[in-house]
Amino acid sequence: MTTHSVRALLVRGMLAGALAGLLALLVSYFLGEPHVDAAIAIEEAHSHQHAAGGGAHEHGEEVVSRALQSTAGLATGVLLYGVALGGIAALVFAYALGRLGRFGPRATAGLVTAGAFVVITLVPFFKYPANPPAVGDPDTAGKRTALYLLMIILGALLAAAATILGRRLAPRLGHWNASAAGGIFFVATIALAYGFLPAVGEVPVGFPATLLWEFRLSSLAIQSTLWAAFGLVFAHFAERVLNPADTCAVESVPASENTAAA
Repeated sequence: MTTHSVRALLVRGMLAGALAGLLALLVSYFLGEPHVDAAIAIEEAHSHQHAAGGGAHEHGEEVVSRALQSTAGLATGVLLYGVALGGIAALVFAYALGRLGRFGPRATAGLVTAGAFVVITLVPFFKYPANPPAVGDPDTAGKRTALYLLMIILGALLAAAATILGRRLAPRLGHWNASAAGGIFFVATIALAYGFLPAVGEVPVGFPATLLWEFRLSSLAIQSTLWAAFGLVFAHFAERVLNPADTCAVESVPASENTAAA
């Protein structure tokens, strides 16, 4: 693959990430933000009760308003996140093309996207799911962030190891059995990592379980929308970059048929 092709894929990956970010932004605004507002209301109510009971309570100055956070701030964060992940995924695609088997650009883009979704979203989600405001001790925020990133790094390393294992077993077991063996290895090692890494349980007493569950589901829905949209858009872009002749031929078929009919 030439440098020009990699550059073109990087640009289109970032563009696909931006488009996917727009869809994820809509899901986040209409599905996720109501749960955030509900959690903030609970946090404020508990703070007022604590202050009324004679506890120390400080009203910190609000640097950024909630309205700005839920609109411009949310849009900036989601779009930048989508662009960054899109660029990284495009570079991974450029490396993986031709190394995962006899898959074309569309299939490879789908495999890379699915793998990234599993490693970046699903693996840490089941161990350290997202929490709404009022859940979690501020003093342990650094520790929780480090554990979350560690889970992503472990997932990426174990996914790479499972892929290498599957490729080495393929000549002896066949592609299907080798892929199954790699998948079993990945799931088993992730389960061991779940068991050895410390758990984080900081949900306050009395916090509504339904709200916590709905917030986590909405967080997963946002990530699912982002990666699904990116995979579909980037697969189309990658096909046009790497197989422009095939794409043009497919698009010219209807025009040729209309000319012949005339």
